Amino acid sequence: MPNEAILSSENEYTIFKYGKYNIRFRAPYSLEKYTQIKEWDNGYLVVMAKYSHNQEEEEEFIDLIPILENLYYDAYKFLAPIKKVRIQYD
Repeated sequence: MPNEAILSSENEYTIFKYGKYNIRFRAPYSLEKYTQIKEWDNGYLVVMAKYSHNQEEEEEFIDLIPILENLYYDAYKFLAPIKKVRIQYD
């Protein structure tokens, strides 16, 4: 789907993929995986995540705007076409 992005994690990084872009940034040290997208709001994600220090999933917040701006992206232009984010692990 062209207006869909993918969220995942690998080792100590969170991975946000959209189109030809693959953006990686540091994840919390004990993150095992993301399990659910609860909300997507133009760069702001509310997700459920599984951490090694807790048997229960925890709510996590990810704000992509400052991450993209630190990478010199026009964050609002980059995020505008994204209508949905899903979790995918290969």
